[in-house]
Amino acid sequence: MSRKVTTSKSKNQSRQKSTKSSRASRSKNARNKSRNGYKVPEALPTEQYKEPKLDKLRQVVFRKKPEIKEIVREPTAGGIVFRMTPDQKDIEILLIQDSKNRWTIPKGHIEPGETAKQTAVREIGEESGLKHVDVLTWLGKIHFKYRRMEKLVLMTTQVYLVQSLDKNEHPTKEKWMNGIRWFGFSEALDAIEYADIEKLMLIAKKRIRSGEFN
Repeated sequence: MSRKVTTSKSKNQSRQKSTKSSRASRSKNARNKSRNGYKVPEALPTEQYKEPKLDKLRQVVFRKKPEIKEIVREPTAGGIVFRMTPDQKDIEILLIQDSKNRWTIPKGHIEPGETAKQTAVREIGEESGLKHVDVLTWLGKIHFKYRRMEKLVLMTTQVYLVQSLDKNEHPTKEKWMNGIRWFGFSEALDAIEYADIEKLMLIAKKRIRSGEFN
């Protein structure tokens, strides 16, 4: 008789242990599930909760930009510099590669007292080292806009068609550039970064072929 009682107590104790173990397991799974779902249970100390990296990324991406408080206008000028190949069959265009690896034309800010045409010649000399050039005609102007902190910069660039006159003069880049070289015309169209300059290059080609520079 005493043996049956002992066995019954043992079973009850085993069941109680199993129940406690099951409850503890369910509680642990619930905590893990809450953490994975980015929810902080009330019973969990907040210092143990780590903000998901995705939420931090969203805060950076959707951070409000500072309000624009000033509009700045920057007049600039530059040139589409060309030369003919020795057989006179193809046009070569001089392009520079900026610090962000974008191919573009020599250009820069118009200094006080300068005309746009004078600026174009000066900037070509400074950025490419070419001193023997001839400005043939004005091709047009292009517009850029970008933000500089709390300023909106509106840049207008006057673009001229400029011929390199000295075949023995080799272009040299400035320190801030990543590259400078002559391109065949089709190759230059593919390399140029800006669509507006590409359109002016096509106008330049027609003027060169026709010989009309007025």
